[in-house]
Amino acid sequence: MKKLILILIIGLLANSISYSQNNEKLDDFGRIVLNTYLSDKIDIPTEAKNLLITKLSQIASNYGMGGSAINPRFIITANINIGTKDIIAGPPQMIAQNIELTLFIGDAIENKSFCNTTISLKGVGMNENKAFIDALKKINPKNKEISLFVEEGKTKIISYYNSQCDFIIKDAFTLKKQGKYDEAIYKLSLVPEVCKDCYFKCLDTLTSIYQEKIDNDCAKKLNDAKAVWAANSNKIGAENAVNIISEIDPLASCKADVQKFISQIQAKLAADEKAAWEFKIKKYNDKIAKEKELRAMQAVNNERNFELDKLRIDSYQKVSIEYAKNQPKTITYNNINWR
Repeated sequence: MKKLILILIIGLLANSISYSQNNEKLDDFGRIVLNTYLSDKIDIPTEAKNLLITKLSQIASNYGMGGSAINPRFIITANINIGTKDIIAGPPQMIAQNIELTLFIGDAIENKSFCNTTISLKGVGMNENKAFIDALKKINPKNKEISLFVEEGKTKIISYYNSQCDFIIKDAFTLKKQGKYDEAIYKLSLVPEVCKDCYFKCLDTLTSIYQEKIDNDCAKKLNDAKAVWAANSNKIGAENAVNIISEIDPLASCKADVQKFISQIQAKLAADEKAAWEFKIKKYNDKIAKEKELRAMQAVNNERNFELDKLRIDSYQKVSIEYAKNQPKTITYNNINWR
């Protein structure tokens, strides 16, 4: 039954959510994402600073950890120690700049550095800005030190989720009790797939929370539809009521009440008004038919289907995206000064 519920949720929420703001997307869920961050306190030329931000993004993306700020907790950042600056006689006169770049991965919410690595760089240019840019261009996201650094950061993040899993689930239940279903779903959806035990625990918790969400939504929409019908018990009122009913998830527990209400409306409609009404009702009944079909499928195979597990999370992620898009778009990290 649990698998059936999850399959149907996917079907019912299959319409993709177009959300380009901040580039949030579904595949940012279910994996570890590092947000690129650079402190305003780093005193280097603007062009060099922009290049460093690009390099940090490249490092995260190169190891499959690039993405949006849909989960702002974990960051990749850097500090620069400026070394010697030498003047190379010309013509033309050149500047040679030596710097030490220290990369960090950590938890920005708890202000905790997980790991770091330091790289020595040297750049040459006609001025200080060009020398900095030349040095930063030499950052190779694929070099051994950076690879080991990212792998260590990934391990620490996995350890965080594994150690905090019970607290994450407890927090989700607290949010559920407060009626904050979307936030609860969002937080549970952030657990990456690589944390298998915690991931599946959260997936199971998502099922129950999502069910309660659609049950509450069903009760509200049914009451709204009844109020619309009571105010105008004719063809127009029927169409307005069914427009509300059509948004109800057929897996919601008030499904039988919905069908009873539909029957009451049908009984009141004149024969010449039924055609348009029945076309709308057919769409809702088609959803019910799909449920029955999937019940039969589920009876054949009760084993956990990992491909379906992968698909079903899309439904929860879409709820999470809708929640995330309403959150502040500018993330400010306070007191991040890892050295």
